Amino acid sequence: MNYETLLCEVKDQVAKVTLNRPEVLNALNSRVFNELEHAFMTLAGDARVRVILLTGAGEKAFAAGADINEINRLDIATGEAKARRGQEVFRMIETSGKPVVACINGFALGGGCELAMACTMRLASETARMGQPEVKLGLIPGYGGTQRLPRLVGQSMALKLLLTGEMIGAAEALRIGLVDEVVPANRLMERAEELAKTMVGMAPLAIAGCMEAVRWGNDLGLVSATDVEAEIFGRLCGTEDKAEGTKAFLEKRPAVWQGR
Repeated sequence: MNYETLLCEVKDQVAKVTLNRPEVLNALNSRVFNELEHAFMTLAGDARVRVILLTGAGEKAFAAGADINEINRLDIATGEAKARRGQEVFRMIETSGKPVVACINGFALGGGCELAMACTMRLASETARMGQPEVKLGLIPGYGGTQRLPRLVGQSMALKLLLTGEMIGAAEALRIGLVDEVVPANRLMERAEELAKTMVGMAPLAIAGCMEAVRWGNDLGLVSATDVEAEIFGRLCGTEDKAEGTKAFLEKRPAVWQGR
């Protein structure tokens, strides 16, 4: 896949997608959204890909936010359309059915922080800096940040970040639950690849089932969500992977997954 704003490669069932606009700190513009949508739709449908790593080019930024030149030209109608477009692309990444690991190698601000929150999990380098500074522009986050942030860190902490526009470092992001792990900058991709390798070794339908059940749990009450969990559990009981996994366990050997 050849893109103007992204780099994509696949190796050992792991895809790496790199935002490739380092000259503007990987700012998100309309072309980036279009290319992210195409790349993730392609990777989601590729049976060779089991895990996706998402990072930014250069040493300074994952994504430093939206392209302010584009934002400056928005009016009421185009502003709402812009927000809905960003929400659509990030929701597609979130629901791709494959684990997406945000590898946050520097600034993840505004839309960049929202993109990281749409991923399945977040690894941060010790140099990462995160925040939602939209209030400084007279705006609110428009790509899902007002909804995902409180789900990750709680309402009070989310409002503190949203209302002050404060930028926080990696250690504080870990403390409040905005990221899942912090590693030295020179180990960020190595650690991400270790996690990816672990997930590649698991049953692909079970991985997708876990993510589906947790996602529904965010949207439903406990009783309804546990009904969904039971349905997914039953569905997986009818798969070849479940038969192989239980047989391999009883025979004390590694399972060979088929994704069926």
